[in-house]
Amino acid sequence: MTCPLVQAGRRQLLGPVGIGWPCPVWLPVVSFRAGDREKEVPEKEKVEGKAAPDRRMTQMSVFWRELSLEEAYPLLLLLLAGALIQILKWIYCFYEYYSHLCCFPQIPKQNWLLGHLGMAKWQCLALEGSARLNMFEHISLMTLDSLQKSIFCFIDNGQNNWKRYILTISELSALVTERINQPHLHSDSLYNLTHDGKRFQEICRLLLSFTDTVILERCLTLHNLKIKTLNFIDMFLLSEDEDGKEMSLKAIRGEIATFMFKGYETTASGLSWALYNLARHPEYQERCRQEVRELLRGREPEEIEWEDLAQLPFLTMCIKESLRLHPPVTGISRCCTQDVVLPNGWVIPKGVTCLISIFGLHHNPAVWPDPEVYDPFRFDPENSKDRSPLAFIPFSAGPRNCIGQTFAMAEMKVALALTLLRFRVLPDNKDTEPLRKPELILRAEGGLWLRVEPLSASERKAQWSGTPLTPLTFGVAQE
Repeated sequence: MTCPLVQAGRRQLLGPVGIGWPCPVWLPVVSFRAGDREKEVPEKEKVEGKAAPDRRMTQMSVFWRELSLEEAYPLLLLLLAGALIQILKWIYCFYEYYSHLCCFPQIPKQNWLLGHLGMAKWQCLALEGSARLNMFEHISLMTLDSLQKSIFCFIDNGQNNWKRYILTISELSALVTERINQPHLHSDSLYNLTHDGKRFQEICRLLLSFTDTVILERCLTLHNLKIKTLNFIDMFLLSEDEDGKEMSLKAIRGEIATFMFKGYETTASGLSWALYNLARHPEYQERCRQEVRELLRGREPEEIEWEDLAQLPFLTMCIKESLRLHPPVTGISRCCTQDVVLPNGWVIPKGVTCLISIFGLHHNPAVWPDPEVYDPFRFDPENSKDRSPLAFIPFSAGPRNCIGQTFAMAEMKVALALTLLRFRVLPDNKDTEPLRKPELILRAEGGLWLRVEPLSASERKAQWSGTPLTPLTFGVAQE
């Protein structure tokens, strides 16, 4: 039987009290069995002919006193206070947990991205006016380094040590793609006998050695830290199962290897193609630069905050259009959990694995008119409000979508913003477009080459001048 006091409290809270909107409130419902009040009471516990309360009832079960709502009002307030405290505790725990998912809640004083995209590196390469750079090579080093420092807390300033890792990943991607295109090599026993199969095993062992380096480095420093942190790798190193057993090294190695591979290469591909598209469309590049300058007016680039990333709508539109035109991952596979009937009547049986082309979805002319044209205004809120969310899935979709998409989008925004504040990106050859090379990650045949030149002193000074900039307008593409 439900507690009458709680029922009365619910009527008071959810009844017509002039709130004007439904207010779902979770209250602790106190209930007891009707038989508890019908127990035979010993004579010595009777007071003036009335049965004394059953001592088995908890102190909170005061309803045996048959108090009126007015008399029980202080107790009702106590219950509500307890419920409020519990709700506030849930909110606090929720905030504390998800705040760790913010990639840059506070930007470190030593900004890693500036070391790669600022004065320390590209500025030196462009001393003579401009530099011809392979975007994939330089951006991959930056994304791998930022991933190690932000998620794994692994600091290694020697980038040359990781060039071999990047080259090895590229070779692994080529081997996997070649194997996929040869059905007779899908069998592991047969593939391991081939030259490519043996090379594949060597590469896997080499990549695991890099992963072990990151894990060992963190293990040596974790227990000596004065201030405990909760980054990605620490959660695995400190986690325990229900029996108090720690995760095995093999399990930790697998998780770290997955994030190291997927966490840097996909972002590097997205960033490289975004810079390429902005280089091919200088009007959009300048508009993005203007937006970043306006946002950071009066501040140093190192002071960019997590909240600032939501204030870059046009830069976000340019990134999304680049991800549509050049998705880093061109395809995914899904297993049907039930029979699927296609519009033409064909049935895909349950249990069949389907290959889904993200590249094809993003170039569907029925959804994207002129799909090969780079037009950021496709993602203007007015133009995309009626579009299916499954028409644009650069990070996949469903319960197995990309777990690091928030980190990837934040990293691309920060990297592009800091790049445009210091450099102008130009196409290496305006007459020739690079050939897309779809492996595990979308690359460019022969590399993606662009020219980078530092902005002049007057252009960089414009960021801090008091001259108002031309306001940005959305909704209409500029000719």
